[in-house]
Amino acid sequence: MIGWIGSIAYVIAYLLLSLNKISSGKKLYHILNIIGAIGLIFNACYLNDYPNLAINIIWGIIAFIAMYGIRKTRSS
Repeated sequence: MIGWIGSIAYVIAYLLLSLNKISSGKKLYHILNIIGAIGLIFNACYLNDYPNLAINIIWGIIAFIAMYGIRKTRSS
């Protein structure tokens, strides 16, 4: 179930971005990507799916870095 939640979060993030409802500079986009990464990391661990695990860890790190950049820009 956690993997499905992660997948749905990724799809919603991409859908909203593609429909210009949010931009990649918005926190919501990165929050959805973090939720997606966490869900799929749990799923990959359960299945011992190491390539999927690696890519979702990287995806989550990218989202955290982007959120940090957004916060830093807004505080300046």
